[in-house]
Amino acid sequence: MNLSRFLNSIQLSPQSKPMMELLELNEKTKEYGLILTPSDIKTLIVYRNKVLHDHGRIELGIEVLKELIEMFAASPYMDEDIYVETLIELQEIFYYLRNETEDKIGDMKLIHQMMECFNGPSAGSLEILRSKMEELVESFRRNTMRSESLYKGDE
Repeated sequence: MNLSRFLNSIQLSPQSKPMMELLELNEKTKEYGLILTPSDIKTLIVYRNKVLHDHGRIELGIEVLKELIEMFAASPYMDEDIYVETLIELQEIFYYLRNETEDKIGDMKLIHQMMECFNGPSAGSLEILRSKMEELVESFRRNTMRSESLYKGDE
């Protein structure tokens, strides 16, 4: 078992701190009609671990997942019937963005941009959100290349 799988696997027990922290978020999200069961949370954590592994990332905490839950629960487009599936997809989009922007954009800024797009031009569509976030990545790359080319002559 590699280190990332080991570190991420310790978060699956029902009494684990991450499990309890996510269950506690139900107090905030229930006003939107969104509740995660222990089984839902286990699914989210298992998927989180898979996404981290797939993207070659290690994270010891679950702060990103907690922020995604808190932020997106307030969205008028969040539907209880696909709540878990939406959170799974949002995690995938988030970690894709982290890799593609080389961790140069902070977690909260990325989550806020995702949220603005989800509630705005995407109108709750994850497919459109992914497409718009791809545009953000392309813009980021262009700006990074432009900035780097400005400083090339300074060496």
